[in-house]
Amino acid sequence: MKTKYFELFKSTFLISAFTFGGGYVIIPLMKEKFVDKLKWIEEDEMLNLIAIAQSSPGAVAVNTSILLGYKVGGILGAVLSILGTVLPPLMIISIISLFYEAFKTNMYVGFFLKSMQAAIVAIIFQVVFNLSNELFKKKDLYLIVVMFLAFTATAVFKINVAIIILACAVLGMIKTLLRGKTI
Repeated sequence: MKTKYFELFKSTFLISAFTFGGGYVIIPLMKEKFVDKLKWIEEDEMLNLIAIAQSSPGAVAVNTSILLGYKVGGILGAVLSILGTVLPPLMIISIISLFYEAFKTNMYVGFFLKSMQAAIVAIIFQVVFNLSNELFKKKDLYLIVVMFLAFTATAVFKINVAIIILACAVLGMIKTLLRGKTI
C-alpha cells in the first residue's frame, strides 16, 4: 500500500508540475494516468468525480485530486493527492514572486504566456470533446439534452454557472427519484 500512496503523490505532483492551464487541462492527464495506465478507477467513476469536483466550490483540479485520492486511498490518499497537486504551483508562484518585476517587463515571457493561452484553449476544447463524446457513445438522450441546454444557458443567455449546476443537480435528483433509487 505504501507504493500506492507514493505513486498517488508522485503522479499528482508531476501532473501538476508540468501542466499549464488549470483543472480542465489536468483532468485528462489524471484520467490517462489513473484510469488508462494504472487502472485504479473506471472511466465512469472518473467522470462522476469530475462532475462532483466541478459542482464543488474551489479549483476543479484540487477538488478532483481530493476526490480521486480519497477514492484510491481514503483520507491519507486525499491528503497526499492534494499535496501533490498544490505543492508545484505553490513553489512556482513563490519563485516567480521573487522575480516578478523582471518577469513583468520581459518581452519573451509575455510572448511565452500568449502562446500558452492558445495551447490551453486547444487542450480545453479536447477535454470538452472527450467528455461529451462519452455521452454520445452511451446514447443517453437525456444527458445529451441537458448538456446542450447547460451550454446554451451559459453561452447564449449568460446565466450564472452556479444556477446551472444547481438546476442540473435538481434534474439529476428528480431523474433518480423517478427511477426509484435512493439519493
